[in-house]
Amino acid sequence: MGKKDSGLMPKEVALSKATALCSGSEHCTSQIMEKLSLWNVSTQDAYDIMDYLVKEKYIDNSRFARAYCHDKFCYNHWGRIKIRQMLRHLRLGDEEIEEGMETIDEEDYLEALNDVLRAKDRTLKDKDKYLRKAKLVRHLLSRGFETELAISAVDSLLDL
Repeated sequence: MGKKDSGLMPKEVALSKATALCSGSEHCTSQIMEKLSLWNVSTQDAYDIMDYLVKEKYIDNSRFARAYCHDKFCYNHWGRIKIRQMLRHLRLGDEEIEEGMETIDEEDYLEALNDVLRAKDRTLKDKDKYLRKAKLVRHLLSRGFETELAISAVDSLLDL
């Protein structure tokens, strides 16, 4: 019969699944380590697989950070604070995070902030400018935009 140990996934199977996963989309080391853990791969096999994936460029945290920043900014319209926070949550280093953040153009960033602001403003029914301002600023902050930029943009939109 085959192995009847503690239900560990064989290294070759895990490597095959991990390479397929990484070939399909960008992932960082922490995401793949989490997958290997879920697949019940032994610790030593997990480290061997990670070494292989990094060496063969299936995983590159800098490339992941650049793609993540680009996608979350362009498609989700997240601000820098939220993007940076999520990258830290994925256990990326400061250097990798900063490299990713450099992909966000300042002009595009301000334009996105104003697009998010105008879209939210259209949904509000409040007539009181200060209540409206509070809701708009709170919305921009929840999307990860900087406080100073949010307040400035809202003030200029509401002519305060």
